[in-house]
Amino acid sequence: MKAVILAGGEGRRLRPVSGDTPKPMVELVGVPVMERTVRLLRAQGFSDLCAALCYRPEVIENYFGDGSRFGVQMQYRVQKVPCGTAGSVLQCADFFGNEDFLVVSGDAVFDFDLAALMERHRRASAAVTMALHPSAEPLQYGLVLLDRESRVRHFVEKPDWGHVVTNLVNTGIYCISPAAMAYVRADVPQDFAKDLFPLLLASGEKILGVPTEGYWCDIGTPRSYYQCSLDVLDGRLATEPVEPAPQGEDAPQGENARVIPCRDRARLMRAASESFMELGADFADGLHFTDGSWKIGLRPSAKDSSILLDANSPEAADTAERLITLMEKSI
Repeated sequence: MKAVILAGGEGRRLRPVSGDTPKPMVELVGVPVMERTVRLLRAQGFSDLCAALCYRPEVIENYFGDGSRFGVQMQYRVQKVPCGTAGSVLQCADFFGNEDFLVVSGDAVFDFDLAALMERHRRASAAVTMALHPSAEPLQYGLVLLDRESRVRHFVEKPDWGHVVTNLVNTGIYCISPAAMAYVRADVPQDFAKDLFPLLLASGEKILGVPTEGYWCDIGTPRSYYQCSLDVLDGRLATEPVEPAPQGEDAPQGENARVIPCRDRARLMRAASESFMELGADFADGLHFTDGSWKIGLRPSAKDSSILLDANSPEAADTAERLITLMEKSI
């Protein structure tokens, strides 16, 4: 799957923390924010990425290169002057072509299920599907009002309390169809929330809003940056970035092998062991389970917080990965 990363921000409000570093490259507990995003995308099946750059693009290009170090394919489009979020993505038109694609912000921190968001978008045949997140203090964000069918009906940009009609805020994470991008003009700057989405609504296009579970933080100010750092240290977000498949002897072997990132590998193995124990699993060397023609093996990685999965068929691997992912969410 394809994703466009909006990474052109200068981060003027964050300058007391970032100096002249591009905002997507500000480190959060030792890891650049955009690296966290790239690794999360890779872990969820988005391995073909294009970064839309503007401010000091060489810093980002030099760090990520062709993306192979992170298990992805990276391309870049550099705008000479700011052209808005929608205008930046339009410059990537040769990248996404006729495919639906994901748009994420390179300077936000989140752990949403992006693959599920894309699947919801495709099933709904929407022009745009927006990832929304509840906020108890929504004044600095754009609010999105949904109807009972989860269709977007109204936008409220950075309201005062007298105009707060919902707690669902726009996270800047979108699944977008090429048909929606046909409304974007190349000759004037255009933003998604301010320009494109109201135009789509006025034209009768379907915009879906999906309230998401998980963590999300826009690190646009020193206060939000420090709060996000505390959240990481307090365990609200995994301290280690989501890693791609490890290389070397620790990597699972075989064409059906998988690497499943997680917050706490030991705790997840406990949950898996307790679940498979009554089914007759063998624990002599990790966890091994046989059921008819299926053979599944699980063990924690020695290098990072992930579970290594081996299976003898794609069907067995898919089923085991779904089970482990559900366990991760429930513990």
